[in-house]
Amino acid sequence: MGFKNFYTSQMKKKHELLIKGLRVKIGEKEIVRGVNLKVRSGEMHVIMGPNGSGKSTLLHAIMGHPNYPAAGGDVFIDGEKITGTSTDKRAKKGLFLAFQYPREIPGVIFGNFVRLAGNALQKAADKNLRPVGPLEFYPVIQSELEKMNLDRSFIGRGLNEGFSGGEKKRAELVQMAILKPKFAMLDEIDSGLDIDALKVAAKGIQEIFKKNGTGMLIITHYERILNYLTPDFIHIMAGGKIIKSGDRKLAKQLEKEGYEKLIKESNKR
Repeated sequence: MGFKNFYTSQMKKKHELLIKGLRVKIGEKEIVRGVNLKVRSGEMHVIMGPNGSGKSTLLHAIMGHPNYPAAGGDVFIDGEKITGTSTDKRAKKGLFLAFQYPREIPGVIFGNFVRLAGNALQKAADKNLRPVGPLEFYPVIQSELEKMNLDRSFIGRGLNEGFSGGEKKRAELVQMAILKPKFAMLDEIDSGLDIDALKVAAKGIQEIFKKNGTGMLIITHYERILNYLTPDFIHIMAGGKIIKSGDRKLAKQLEKEGYEKLIKESNKR
Protein backbone atom coordinates (compact mmCIF):
# COMPACT_ATOMS: atom_id res chain seq x y z
CA MET A 1 0.00 0.00 0.00
CA GLY A 2 1.50 3.32 -1.03
CA PHE A 3 1.76 6.32 1.26
CA LYS A 4 -1.12 8.11 -0.46
CA ASN A 5 -3.44 5.42 0.84
CA PHE A 6 -1.76 5.13 4.22
CA TYR A 7 -4.15 4.65 7.14
CA THR A 8 -7.27 5.31 5.03
CA SER A 9 -8.55 1.75 5.41
CA GLN A 10 -9.33 2.50 9.06
CA MET A 11 -11.57 5.37 7.99
CA LYS A 12 -14.08 2.90 6.58
CA LYS A 13 -14.77 2.03 10.19
CA LYS A 14 -16.39 4.27 12.77
CA HIS A 15 -14.17 5.26 15.68
CA GLU A 16 -14.85 6.87 19.05
CA LEU A 17 -12.77 9.04 21.36
CA LEU A 18 -14.27 9.06 24.85
CA ILE A 19 -13.14 11.42 27.61
CA LYS A 20 -14.69 10.37 30.88
CA GLY A 21 -14.47 12.50 34.03
CA LEU A 22 -11.00 13.77 33.11
CA ARG A 23 -9.25 15.86 35.74
CA VAL A 24 -5.82 17.49 35.47
CA LYS A 25 -3.78 19.15 38.22
CA ILE A 26 -0.73 21.35 37.88
CA GLY A 27 0.86 21.42 41.30
CA GLU A 28 -2.00 21.82 43.76
CA LYS A 29 -4.25 23.62 41.31
CA GLU A 30 -6.91 21.64 39.45
CA ILE A 31 -7.07 23.01 35.91
CA VAL A 32 -9.43 20.48 34.29
CA ARG A 33 -12.27 19.47 36.57
CA GLY A 34 -14.13 16.42 35.38
CA VAL A 35 -14.62 16.83 31.64
CA ASN A 36 -16.86 14.38 29.81
CA LEU A 37 -16.80 14.38 26.01
CA LYS A 38 -17.42 11.96 23.16
CA VAL A 39 -16.07 12.50 19.65
CA ARG A 40 -16.96 10.10 16.84
CA SER A 41 -15.62 9.69 13.33
CA GLY A 42 -17.00 12.36 11.03
CA GLU A 43 -17.88 14.73 13.88
CA MET A 44 -16.40 18.19 14.35
CA HIS A 45 -16.45 19.56 17.89
CA VAL A 46 -15.38 23.12 18.72
CA ILE A 47 -14.45 24.20 22.25
CA MET A 48 -14.60 27.91 23.10
CA GLY A 49 -14.01 29.68 26.38
CA PRO A 50 -12.18 32.49 28.15
CA ASN A 51 -8.44 32.43 28.77
CA GLY A 52 -7.41 30.17 31.62
CA SER A 53 -10.45 27.92 31.33
CA GLY A 54 -8.36 24.77 30.77
CA LYS A 55 -8.90 24.24 27.05
CA SER A 56 -5.28 23.72 26.01
CA THR A 57 -4.55 21.72 29.15
CA LEU A 58 -7.42 19.40 28.23
CA LEU A 59 -5.95 18.67 24.78
CA HIS A 60 -2.44 18.14 26.15
CA ALA A 61 -3.78 15.72 28.75
CA ILE A 62 -5.72 13.76 26.11
CA MET A 63 -2.54 13.55 24.02
CA GLY A 64 -0.52 12.32 27.00
CA HIS A 65 1.81 15.27 27.53
CA PRO A 66 3.99 14.30 30.52
CA ASN A 67 3.51 17.72 32.15
CA TYR A 68 -0.27 17.25 32.17
CA PRO A 69 -0.95 13.80 33.67
CA ALA A 70 -4.51 12.83 34.48
CA ALA A 71 -5.36 13.27 38.15
CA GLY A 72 -8.60 11.37 37.61
CA GLY A 73 -10.87 10.05 34.90
CA ASP A 74 -9.95 8.18 31.74
CA VAL A 75 -9.45 8.50 27.98
CA PHE A 76 -10.58 5.74 25.61
CA ILE A 77 -10.15 5.12 21.89
CA ASP A 78 -12.58 2.57 20.49
CA GLY A 79 -13.23 1.28 24.00
CA GLU A 80 -9.54 0.79 24.81
CA LYS A 81 -8.28 2.79 27.78
CA ILE A 82 -5.20 4.81 26.89
CA THR A 83 -4.91 6.72 30.17
CA GLY A 84 -1.34 6.49 31.42
CA THR A 85 0.14 5.47 28.07
CA SER A 86 2.90 7.49 26.41
CA THR A 87 2.30 10.15 23.77
CA ASP A 88 3.80 8.08 20.95
CA LYS A 89 1.52 5.14 21.78
CA ARG A 90 -1.49 7.43 21.66
CA ALA A 91 -0.35 8.76 18.29
CA LYS A 92 -0.11 5.19 17.01
CA LYS A 93 -3.68 4.63 18.17
CA GLY A 94 -4.75 7.50 15.91
CA LEU A 95 -4.48 10.73 17.93
CA PHE A 96 -2.97 13.93 16.54
CA LEU A 97 -2.40 17.31 18.18
CA ALA A 98 -1.65 20.53 16.29
CA PHE A 99 0.06 22.86 18.73
CA GLN A 100 -0.93 26.41 19.56
CA TYR A 101 2.76 27.37 19.58
CA PRO A 102 4.72 24.90 17.42
CA ARG A 103 8.40 24.86 18.41
CA GLU A 104 11.33 25.31 16.10
CA ILE A 105 13.58 22.23 15.99
CA PRO A 106 16.76 23.04 14.03
CA GLY A 107 18.45 20.08 12.37
CA VAL A 108 15.23 18.05 12.03
CA ILE A 109 14.23 18.32 8.37
CA PHE A 110 10.51 18.92 7.94
CA GLY A 111 10.03 16.48 5.06
CA ASN A 112 11.98 13.70 6.79
CA PHE A 113 10.10 14.30 10.03
CA VAL A 114 6.68 13.87 8.42
CA ARG A 115 7.77 10.87 6.33
CA LEU A 116 9.30 9.02 9.29
CA ALA A 117 6.27 9.79 11.43
CA GLY A 118 4.06 8.34 8.71
CA ASN A 119 6.22 5.24 8.45
CA ALA A 120 6.05 4.75 12.23
CA LEU A 121 2.26 4.94 12.16
CA GLN A 122 2.13 2.69 9.12
CA LYS A 123 4.26 0.06 10.88
CA ALA A 124 2.01 0.26 13.95
CA ALA A 125 -1.04 -0.32 11.74
CA ASP A 126 0.50 -3.19 9.74
CA LYS A 127 4.01 -4.54 10.31
CA ASN A 128 4.06 -6.03 6.81
CA LEU A 129 3.83 -2.66 5.08
CA ARG A 130 7.12 -1.44 3.65
CA PRO A 131 8.51 1.96 4.64
CA VAL A 132 7.91 4.78 2.18
CA GLY A 133 11.10 6.25 0.70
CA PRO A 134 11.90 9.92 -0.01
CA LEU A 135 11.23 9.73 -3.78
CA GLU A 136 7.82 8.17 -3.28
CA PHE A 137 6.97 10.61 -0.50
CA TYR A 138 8.06 13.79 -2.28
CA PRO A 139 4.98 14.25 -4.53
CA VAL A 140 2.68 13.52 -1.58
CA ILE A 141 4.07 16.26 0.66
CA GLN A 142 4.48 18.65 -2.27
CA SER A 143 0.77 18.32 -3.06
CA GLU A 144 -0.23 19.05 0.54
CA LEU A 145 2.13 22.01 0.77
CA GLU A 146 0.55 23.51 -2.35
CA LYS A 147 -2.90 23.23 -0.80
CA MET A 148 -1.65 25.25 2.16
CA ASN A 149 0.05 27.87 -0.05
CA LEU A 150 3.49 26.77 1.17
CA ASP A 151 6.50 26.54 -1.15
CA ARG A 152 8.11 23.15 -1.86
CA SER A 153 11.32 24.47 -0.26
CA PHE A 154 9.69 23.80 3.13
CA ILE A 155 10.38 20.09 2.57
CA GLY A 156 14.09 20.62 3.14
CA ARG A 157 13.90 23.22 5.90
CA GLY A 158 14.33 22.60 9.62
CA LEU A 159 11.09 21.79 11.41
CA ASN A 160 9.35 25.16 11.95
CA GLU A 161 12.76 26.86 11.73
CA GLY A 162 12.30 30.41 10.49
CA PHE A 163 8.62 29.77 9.72
CA SER A 164 6.26 32.65 10.36
CA GLY A 165 3.41 32.08 12.82
CA GLY A 166 0.97 31.41 10.01
CA GLU A 167 3.40 29.09 8.22
CA LYS A 168 3.84 27.04 11.38
CA LYS A 169 0.09 26.59 11.70
CA ARG A 170 -0.30 25.58 8.05
CA ALA A 171 2.66 23.20 8.37
CA GLU A 172 0.79 21.50 11.23
CA LEU A 173 -2.16 20.99 8.89
CA VAL A 174 0.14 19.52 6.22
CA GLN A 175 1.20 16.93 8.80
CA MET A 176 -2.42 16.18 9.68
CA ALA A 177 -3.38 15.76 6.03
CA ILE A 178 -0.60 13.24 5.43
CA LEU A 179 -0.81 11.28 8.69
CA LYS A 180 -4.62 10.93 8.48
CA PRO A 181 -5.33 10.44 12.20
CA LYS A 182 -8.55 8.98 13.52
CA PHE A 183 -8.89 12.03 15.77
CA ALA A 184 -7.28 15.44 15.27
CA MET A 185 -7.09 18.03 18.04
CA LEU A 186 -6.32 21.57 16.90
CA ASP A 187 -5.23 24.04 19.58
CA GLU A 188 -6.12 27.56 18.38
CA ILE A 189 -5.08 26.78 14.83
CA ASP A 190 -6.56 30.14 13.79
CA SER A 191 -4.53 32.36 16.13
CA GLY A 192 -1.95 34.48 14.34
CA LEU A 193 -3.54 34.00 10.92
CA ASP A 194 -4.65 36.89 8.75
CA ILE A 195 -7.94 36.53 6.89
CA ASP A 196 -6.39 35.04 3.74
CA ALA A 197 -4.33 32.48 5.69
CA LEU A 198 -7.40 31.68 7.80
CA LYS A 199 -9.43 30.88 4.70
CA VAL A 200 -6.68 28.59 3.39
CA ALA A 201 -6.35 26.82 6.75
CA ALA A 202 -10.10 26.41 7.19
CA LYS A 203 -10.47 25.04 3.65
CA GLY A 204 -7.74 22.51 4.40
CA ILE A 205 -9.35 21.47 7.68
CA GLN A 206 -12.75 21.05 6.04
CA GLU A 207 -11.26 19.02 3.18
CA ILE A 208 -9.40 16.66 5.53
CA PHE A 209 -12.50 16.34 7.68
CA LYS A 210 -14.73 15.35 4.76
CA LYS A 211 -12.20 13.21 2.89
CA ASN A 212 -10.91 11.14 5.80
CA GLY A 213 -13.85 11.14 8.20
CA THR A 214 -11.49 12.38 10.90
CA GLY A 215 -13.09 13.17 14.24
CA MET A 216 -12.05 16.72 15.14
CA LEU A 217 -11.75 18.64 18.39
CA ILE A 218 -10.92 22.29 17.71
CA ILE A 219 -10.14 25.01 20.24
CA THR A 220 -10.71 28.60 19.19
CA HIS A 221 -11.27 32.02 20.77
CA TYR A 222 -12.78 33.49 17.66
CA GLU A 223 -16.15 32.92 16.06
CA ARG A 224 -14.73 34.02 12.69
CA ILE A 225 -13.25 30.59 11.82
CA LEU A 226 -16.75 29.14 12.11
CA ASN A 227 -17.66 31.16 9.01
CA TYR A 228 -15.57 28.64 7.06
CA LEU A 229 -16.14 25.42 9.03
CA THR A 230 -19.25 23.33 9.68
CA PRO A 231 -18.99 22.07 13.27
CA ASP A 232 -21.52 19.61 14.59
CA PHE A 233 -21.12 20.68 18.21
CA ILE A 234 -19.99 23.78 20.10
CA HIS A 235 -18.87 23.44 23.72
CA ILE A 236 -18.24 26.30 26.14
CA MET A 237 -15.52 25.65 28.70
CA ALA A 238 -14.98 27.76 31.82
CA GLY A 239 -13.38 27.02 35.16
CA GLY A 240 -12.07 23.69 33.94
CA LYS A 241 -15.51 22.38 33.00
CA ILE A 242 -17.73 22.23 29.94
CA ILE A 243 -20.62 24.41 31.07
CA LYS A 244 -22.78 24.35 27.94
CA SER A 245 -23.00 22.48 24.64
CA GLY A 246 -25.01 23.15 21.51
CA ASP A 247 -24.81 23.69 17.76
CA ARG A 248 -23.24 26.61 15.88
CA LYS A 249 -26.03 28.89 17.10
CA LEU A 250 -24.32 28.79 20.48
CA ALA A 251 -21.29 30.53 18.97
CA LYS A 252 -23.54 33.29 17.62
CA GLN A 253 -25.09 33.69 21.08
CA LEU A 254 -21.62 33.87 22.57
CA GLU A 255 -20.56 36.55 20.12
CA LYS A 256 -23.51 38.72 21.17
CA GLU A 257 -23.58 38.07 24.92
CA GLY A 258 -20.03 37.05 25.85
CA TYR A 259 -19.01 34.41 28.37
CA GLU A 260 -20.10 36.15 31.56
CA LYS A 261 -23.80 35.41 31.21
CA LEU A 262 -23.20 31.70 30.47
CA ILE A 263 -20.79 31.40 33.40
CA LYS A 264 -23.27 33.02 35.78
CA GLU A 265 -26.04 30.68 34.58
CA SER A 266 -23.75 27.70 35.07
CA ASN A 267 -22.85 28.76 38.61
CA LYS A 268 -26.52 28.88 39.52
CA ARG A 269 -27.02 25.25 38.57
